[in-house]
Amino acid sequence: MAPASDQPKIFISTGEASGEHYAAQLIPAIRKLAPNAEFFGLGGQRMEALGFRRIVRAEDVAVMGITEIIQHIPRIYGEYRKLKVSIAKERPDAAILIDFPDVNLSLARTLHKLGVPVIYFVSPQLWAWKKYRIHKVRRFVDRMLVIFPFEQSFYREHGVNARFVGHPLAEVPLPSISRKDFADQYSLDPSKSWVGLLPGSRFKEVRLNLPEMIEAASQLQEPLEFLVPLAPTLTPEHVAHVRTMLPADGLPAGGPRITLVEDARATLHHARASVVASGTATVEAALIGNPFIVVYRVSQLTYSVAKRVVKVPHVAMVNLIAGREVVPELIQSDFTAGNVASHLQNLLHNERARAKMHADLAQVSATLHADKSPIEQVASITVELMGPAR
Repeated sequence: MAPASDQPKIFISTGEASGEHYAAQLIPAIRKLAPNAEFFGLGGQRMEALGFRRIVRAEDVAVMGITEIIQHIPRIYGEYRKLKVSIAKERPDAAILIDFPDVNLSLARTLHKLGVPVIYFVSPQLWAWKKYRIHKVRRFVDRMLVIFPFEQSFYREHGVNARFVGHPLAEVPLPSISRKDFADQYSLDPSKSWVGLLPGSRFKEVRLNLPEMIEAASQLQEPLEFLVPLAPTLTPEHVAHVRTMLPADGLPAGGPRITLVEDARATLHHARASVVASGTATVEAALIGNPFIVVYRVSQLTYSVAKRVVKVPHVAMVNLIAGREVVPELIQSDFTAGNVASHLQNLLHNERARAKMHADLAQVSATLHADKSPIEQVASITVELMGPAR
């Protein structure tokens, strides 16, 4: 259905690397249906390169954890006010809110009051904690488009118009770069086994997770190369800081060789096993079929509060989808270099364990596919809702 306006405006809000990845696919998908559509709001550099007008930069509001959010409240509130002002001034024809619930659920209220159709793509994890927020979703969100199958029934049971559209990453083909070309690109040794170390997309996550990963690498006394993919949301200053965290090549003698790379998917595709911080990268690893360990660490206050309010049996999304432990979870105090090294040894050398994990990950992957592209479904629903709104 074509929108009533020849030049519709669409507000998009996403504050994290994974959300920006989806938004960067949505913009051209919507333009196929509404060629003159304009896009503005909260987003990252990849969106800006597609003509998205950034009222607020994603890198200026992406924080994590309770203590970190409290520390940045004045700045975050100021950026939030900018978004509210832009919405009131420009009166968009539709809004797409992607994850990032601390900001987006508040924006949903503002948009709803102005009569703007609200499409929420990638559900906030209300099924895990803060279930009281469900009333906001029910009141202010016109369509909740979820990417995990169990979320559809959760929302429908609470009176929300929800649809499982499949996971966008399930539509992405495997990386085409060969192992040799990837090795040549980063001066890697293709004769050695590679291990991926994925510490997270936010700098705070990298600072909390990467040191323990590096220490684990130093405990594996065998010919391995370790690859650390860095998210595009990290600033040049962040990348420079990460470089200072790495051991000098060859020092101490016999120490691990750790290389920074840019392509997380290619790393997961070619690595024999990986250590992955809890988040979207765990889903990518499952879909690619790379055996991995899930790790995570936050501030002690954040963890103490989370233990009291989070009511799910697993942390890793792969395990939640499967309903059982498919991949090991090393969270907070369990996330030690020794534990990581021990689990990695098993995944690197125990062929029976590797085969079982491959089979389990394939089952999880199959549940994330839908009959039609998730991005195309979101684009179609957005354009459909724009017409009546105008």
